[in-house]
Amino acid sequence: MAVADEFSLRGIALPAFGPTAVWSIGLGAAMPVVALSARNLGASVAVAAAFVLIEGAAAFVSSLPAGSLVARVGERRALAGAALVDALGAALAVVAPNLWTLGIAIGLMGMTGSVFLLARQSWLTARAPVHVRARAMSTMGGVQRVGMFLGPFLAAPVIVVWGTQAAYAVGVVAGLCAAIWAWFGLRGHEDVDDPAGPDALAGAAASGAEGFRDPGTAPRTRITLLDIVRGHRRVLMTIGVGVLLIGAARQGRFVIVPLWAESVGISDSQTALIFGIAGGAEVLLFYPAGSVMDRFGRVWVAVPFLVVLGAGMLMLPLAHGFTAVAAVSTVMGVGNGLGSGIVQTLGADAAPVAGRAQFLSVWRFLSLIGQNGAPLLVSAVSALASLGVACVVLGVVVLGGAPWLARWLPAYDPRRAAAETV
Repeated sequence: MAVADEFSLRGIALPAFGPTAVWSIGLGAAMPVVALSARNLGASVAVAAAFVLIEGAAAFVSSLPAGSLVARVGERRALAGAALVDALGAALAVVAPNLWTLGIAIGLMGMTGSVFLLARQSWLTARAPVHVRARAMSTMGGVQRVGMFLGPFLAAPVIVVWGTQAAYAVGVVAGLCAAIWAWFGLRGHEDVDDPAGPDALAGAAASGAEGFRDPGTAPRTRITLLDIVRGHRRVLMTIGVGVLLIGAARQGRFVIVPLWAESVGISDSQTALIFGIAGGAEVLLFYPAGSVMDRFGRVWVAVPFLVVLGAGMLMLPLAHGFTAVAAVSTVMGVGNGLGSGIVQTLGADAAPVAGRAQFLSVWRFLSLIGQNGAPLLVSAVSALASLGVACVVLGVVVLGGAPWLARWLPAYDPRRAAAETV
């Protein structure tokens, strides 16, 4: 295990996290103005709100094909190419003369985001050994959060001078910089024939547990998505279900908090402040979360994450007024911060040698099912009962994931597999 011992997270920090940081700034600058730019081009309030869904829908549709693309062209080319096309999409949004053009631009940015996010996870999965993997993944998630936090601040003066659509220009610059950084920064860190890297021995020990790396599989064999689903159905039906619930927990929070805030008379500006306070708590916790996962196991983060978020959803209907809603939202923000990088870490733990990118695309697809399902659940329950009942139902669903992951995660803990090789 000499290679694993010599691995330095700091040594790969610039190529691993630099492109993500820059790209995320562009994303953070663009996303808040999507609805506003649609309104400026003549959309009604309802249509403008629908424009916000385009990016998520495009990411969902392209998540599975993204895995095959990354596997075919390699992670370095996929990262640089996705960032470049993202910049082109942002440029199209800057000059969009009508809603159709803007919709195409937003959809293009959503699709390139799927490729970029998958390629960076696959690249880091191949290189981060078990003993620092969670810290690597949580740091990657934290860097993205920081970039998205900075994006609106960079876009604000641009909007003041040149107008709302000019905010996408920040995305143009960010995409170009990320493409250049990925292309030249990852040179010398090319895709390897053995993606297991330093964890080959751990993977060999875990080969009896379906879903982990199997170094005996020829890495050059072409793997289809159907092969991945068939060969790893047990981990997808156990830990994968937990990942789906994690996605629902995260996205559900962004649905119910603003809706509940509006229902109790909190203004839009106060709601933004509530999310800002909660976001500060999230950013502070990403590295401690990874450290806990590496030291004690994934279950010690995954289960508290779901418990805290689920409990917060159950408490939200009891909150009335700015202070109470802000307190509950901050509790959920702490829970979300505890789960920084958990989906990527679990995906990296379960990813096989052959078909790594395809497997991670299926993993992301499960998370996106949860993210897209949560708003639908809230909408359906609210229509049949009330928003308060919807908060409780979603909270119960999220809490149900805690015992589920507590049951299955220890069996797939790579720390145990690594220990068995010693």
